[in-house]
Amino acid sequence: MASKEGDDFQNAVQNDGMAEKKDTTLSSTPAADARYRFDADRLQTLQSAAPWMKDPRYFQKVTLSPSAIMKIMMHCQSGVQKGIAKGGNPIEVMGMLLGRPDPDTPRTLVITDAFPLPIEGFETRVIADDENVVNHMIALGESLERTRKEKFMGWYHSHPFDLGDHSHCFLSQTDLSTQLQWQRAEDPHGNPFVAIVVDPLRSHNLETPELKAFRAYPPEYVSPALNECPDGSVESSEQTRLEHWGSCWNRYYELSVEYYMSSTSRNVLQQLTQDYLWIRTLSRKSESSVTQRLCGCVKPFQSASLTAASVVSGGRGTGLGPGGSTSASVSSGIDAQTKEWQKAVSNLADIASEDMGEQALQSTKEQVFA
Repeated sequence: MASKEGDDFQNAVQNDGMAEKKDTTLSSTPAADARYRFDADRLQTLQSAAPWMKDPRYFQKVTLSPSAIMKIMMHCQSGVQKGIAKGGNPIEVMGMLLGRPDPDTPRTLVITDAFPLPIEGFETRVIADDENVVNHMIALGESLERTRKEKFMGWYHSHPFDLGDHSHCFLSQTDLSTQLQWQRAEDPHGNPFVAIVVDPLRSHNLETPELKAFRAYPPEYVSPALNECPDGSVESSEQTRLEHWGSCWNRYYELSVEYYMSSTSRNVLQQLTQDYLWIRTLSRKSESSVTQRLCGCVKPFQSASLTAASVVSGGRGTGLGPGGSTSASVSSGIDAQTKEWQKAVSNLADIASEDMGEQALQSTKEQVFA
């Protein structure tokens, strides 16, 4: 029986890439909805076999639902806003992930939902020390057992450190210890655990979710490649490894992250964005785009003094009078600069007008959707 199960999983693994390729297409096919349903018997068979217990790098991919990614990002951004509102640094937050391994693509973990936890601070070690948090998790788990088929299969937390040149999505020593405890407790029982780290500041700046998924190696695991980083690359510089992956860079590995959406949701979204342009007014304009426009308006004023100085100094050096060619060049330069100023002032007025409209629209949305 065990041999037959092993053959079934091997065949499923070989077809993993093809199935994943079908799921990521934009076409409205049955594969687009495959993540929303599963065969309970096949899932039980996969969980009983637990092939991840024999292969430390068994899982290679994580796929998140729209509900999960929205709740994760909103929770992490709320920690940033709450910390800044108090006059301090952004606050690190944490939550749990609901999902399952996928029988159709066994090397993939499917995350269907996320649940914030009442944890705030700079280290997630508080989860083991706070009795209220533990009781909250127990009550939440019991409630989900009655209403959902999935189980807790991962956790997420934010790293709102600063806005640097590279992502802060890595596992610290505390994170790695927490992840190892989860894997030792849950993996043997058919519930493989995953850790997701979010960089909310970089996400806001790039206007796209900046997050990574990780699994920890068992203590006895030794990488076959020297200086292998969690993403599979080999980095000879120790400083670079520490900056990008933390002090535990060789004790965990990264899983690729994808997102899935039902065909119905995708069709509705396409209809709203293509056929009904009013839906765009529900979104706030990007602050970074406004900043870029403002910088563009300032440039003509910054270069004005340099341009005028060069023209005037040139006139003084020649000794020509008002009727000379230098006088004409000065006049021409001033006229051209005046036009640039007028254009910049007009652009600034447009930006101010748009901002006033944006503020009025935001006030209306707060009253309508409150």
